[in-house]
Amino acid sequence: MSKAILTDVTKCIGCAQCVIACKAVNNLQPDNPRRWQKDDGLSADNWTSLLRKPDGHYVRKQCRHCLEPACVSACLVGAMRNTEEGIVIYNKSICLGCRYCMIACPYGIPRFDWDEPVPYVRKCIMCYPRVKAGKQPACTEACPTGATIFGERDNLLETAHNRLKKYPNRYIRKIWGEKEIGGTNVLYLSDIDLSFLSYDKELDEKSLPDETKIAMNSVPFVFIGVGALMTGLHLFTRRKNRIAQLKREKEENEDE
Repeated sequence: MSKAILTDVTKCIGCAQCVIACKAVNNLQPDNPRRWQKDDGLSADNWTSLLRKPDGHYVRKQCRHCLEPACVSACLVGAMRNTEEGIVIYNKSICLGCRYCMIACPYGIPRFDWDEPVPYVRKCIMCYPRVKAGKQPACTEACPTGATIFGERDNLLETAHNRLKKYPNRYIRKIWGEKEIGGTNVLYLSDIDLSFLSYDKELDEKSLPDETKIAMNSVPFVFIGVGALMTGLHLFTRRKNRIAQLKREKEENEDE
């Protein structure tokens, strides 16, 4: 059964204890901002961030751990992997650095680590080692108001639906992540629209791997085709140059 996080925006006070706990547990270094970074607080050294919105709203941003992750389907070598707990993890030792996962993600989560000699991608892994050990993620453990909680996805969905029913005037009647792009394991309740978490777009329910599978499956054949083309051009050019050289030598011999 999938593990999940439910964040209730109405309960968040903006204390950033979740951000601090994430950096501490994952041994993340102080951020070194780049001018081309997205203005959402996430980076290779910040796996969760707190976005400040009007009227005192704070919204936590992190990997959504999709049930059918586009990043996993886009990865050519399996560096991105979906676990049986529904947590999307990353193996840097086999990463090519192609950044297809960054392009595929509808939430813009994976970030490139520009400070490494051999750069690779980094993102939230929902404290996977802690979850495997029977603990909860550091971010949910650190939250002082219960704005973000951890549990089984089905149980958290039930909790969310109960809150919508009990407090109909408190929330927009929607659970973000329940169905979009096949569903995610990071869910939200909110009294403000959260479409800014997905590039200001409303996502439909169809999972993205269905959209990317055909294109990504063709990538190896494209590499082979381009390689064959380049080899052919090289041989053609070499032959052409050789013919020109022989012609020059023949003309020089005739002049003598």
